[in-house]
Amino acid sequence: MSETNSAKIVIAPNGPYLVSGALPVTLETIVPNDTGNSWEWQTGRAIEAGERYALCRCGASDKKPFCDGTHARNGFDGTETASRAPFAEQAVSIDGPGMVLQDADALCGFARFCDAGDTIWKSIERADEAGVRELVIREATHCPSGRLVLRDAPSGTAYEPDFAPSIGLVEDPAKNCSGPLYVRGGVAVYSADGSTYEARNRVTLCRCGKSSNKPFCDGSHVEAAFVDGLGG
Repeated sequence: MSETNSAKIVIAPNGPYLVSGALPVTLETIVPNDTGNSWEWQTGRAIEAGERYALCRCGASDKKPFCDGTHARNGFDGTETASRAPFAEQAVSIDGPGMVLQDADALCGFARFCDAGDTIWKSIERADEAGVRELVIREATHCPSGRLVLRDAPSGTAYEPDFAPSIGLVEDPAKNCSGPLYVRGGVAVYSADGSTYEARNRVTLCRCGKSSNKPFCDGSHVEAAFVDGLGG
């Protein structure tokens, strides 16, 4: 995991995400395989953002992904309801041959990479079979929310992509919607009360305004049919 001392995201009370540190922003599209399951990330165009910028959190800005002040007019309630407990305390552990899967289901952003094969929860039990181990690693490490963390059992070392600090705007054509902010590389996220959430390599922040686990995504963008107008 890459780290930075300057990049951070500060949550404004009932307002936007205030981003500093020149974090790059790109479109990140979920690409399915031949069976329709989420399989790959496709990086699209970069969004010009600058050193500091405000990203919409209420889902109603006319200048997505940036805030245009709509939250102040539509009565957006951005109250943070997510647990402040570290991931390790929220997660349950599932043992497989030579591997341990940690799963904090409250963080699920509904990207569905965990279903690429026989679901990761079934596959982990067969991780010693040919080809299954590689599939389990893929399913866990493609999860944008960080709900799933896979570890080597003997050493405890996590399988993690090496991300530079950055923000992805998730596009989900299979569900005809746009998804959360895919925040990568250990970017610090500050609560509206000034405290910090655990810095992690992968988190997804709600930008449709509908999550019941704010600031994190809970998949509500699918039912809300949230579209940012940036994909395609």
